[in-house]
Amino acid sequence: MHYVSTRGAAPVLSFEQAMMTGLARDGGLYVPATVPQMTPEAIAALAGLRYEEVAFRVMRPFVGDTFDDAAFRALIDAAYAGFTHPARAPLVQLDANHFLLELFHGPTLAFKDFAMQLIGQMFQAALARSGARITIVGATSGDTGSAAIEAFRGLANVDVVILYPHGRVSEVQRRQMTTPVEDNVHALAVDGDFDDCQAALKDMFNDFAFRDRVRLAGVNSINWARVLAQVVYYFAAAVTLGAPQRRVSFTVPTGNFGDIYAGHIARAMGLPIDRLVIATNQNDILHRTLQTGRQEKKGVRASISPSMDIQVSSNFERALFDAYGRDGAVVAGQMEALRRDGAFDISQGAIDWLRAGFASGRASEEETSATIRAVQASTGELLCPHSAVGVHVAQAHLGAVPMVTLATAHPAKFPDAVEAATGIRPPLPSRMADLYSRSERVTRVPNDLAALQRVILERIRH
Repeated sequence: MHYVSTRGAAPVLSFEQAMMTGLARDGGLYVPATVPQMTPEAIAALAGLRYEEVAFRVMRPFVGDTFDDAAFRALIDAAYAGFTHPARAPLVQLDANHFLLELFHGPTLAFKDFAMQLIGQMFQAALARSGARITIVGATSGDTGSAAIEAFRGLANVDVVILYPHGRVSEVQRRQMTTPVEDNVHALAVDGDFDDCQAALKDMFNDFAFRDRVRLAGVNSINWARVLAQVVYYFAAAVTLGAPQRRVSFTVPTGNFGDIYAGHIARAMGLPIDRLVIATNQNDILHRTLQTGRQEKKGVRASISPSMDIQVSSNFERALFDAYGRDGAVVAGQMEALRRDGAFDISQGAIDWLRAGFASGRASEEETSATIRAVQASTGELLCPHSAVGVHVAQAHLGAVPMVTLATAHPAKFPDAVEAATGIRPPLPSRMADLYSRSERVTRVPNDLAALQRVILERIRH
């Protein structure tokens, strides 16, 4: 199994190399050279299987010879052993043909756990073989950071450094990143927004001297393994609702496009997905792009769904690569225009391809709060604000085909927004009940690449 860069000028890598490399040396993102196919019979055979077995069958063709079958099964079992729901990703019915896919039963109460727990296991196995040590640097709008820390805390051959925008994550998200006591965990509060953190991360990868000195590895959704692990729950949900005999649609609250891109991969593998609907909050660059055919940054406004407060959606580059017939040079030119000018126009053929594959919508702050309130009143289900964005947008796309909205985080991660909408303050699970009393450990850093690199060099264990 081989992986190629979306910008067409980096070496072709194996799964293990792509996983450990993260961002390609040409600045692009790795994608499979070809997408493995699953027959209708193979998809139908997933019905009734435990989540771990579905994960093995869906992901196995992508990992090549990096792990043998027994080792890969063991890694998957270890990854999901800490989830608190036996179904791992249970479906809850909201309305006649509308379902909620609960993706928040992992250790940090967010969908990122599905990928990060598995990546932690795979990284550990690969590093044990090589004897190497690495520095993982991640940028987060809230949930990726805590999930990465949970997956890598305490490992002897890994330092994990998380950049998050100071004052722009919820208190629960912040405390999940700043209260771990392990020496290999480093939380850096950056004076800027998520896009600033993400840009600094990419600049570190493109500074090859620094990258090689600290043996930099990435676990943001730029890492293909992150996307791959998220493909699984599309299959699990769709088969539960009758696939492949029945088509299923999905609405995905997303800022960085990674979670819905995983749905695109599931569909490319043969899963009969009818519609993939992008749900954005007031930072609606993805919705505007599909509407206008032009991607243009207009700044980030803080919202009650902070994990979606993004203007540069990294994974959209992967979709563009396919939209342009896998022409890496065109993609590289458009990404340079976005960096230089803050905008680029998409060709008619490419935007037609994107519109054929994706629908979109947005939710205002008021609509998000109203959705939290209405769903709680009608079903008793408490939604986090990101999940509420998804439900609001999904309601405009309901039809004869079952719709699944991804519930990306536990409502207790955003108690202020939920309480303001419903009067109910969702409690944290008992295993996290002391989170607010734990001591925090964090370093505030200016939005400056040299300052960030200096702090990282000071903190990591060489």
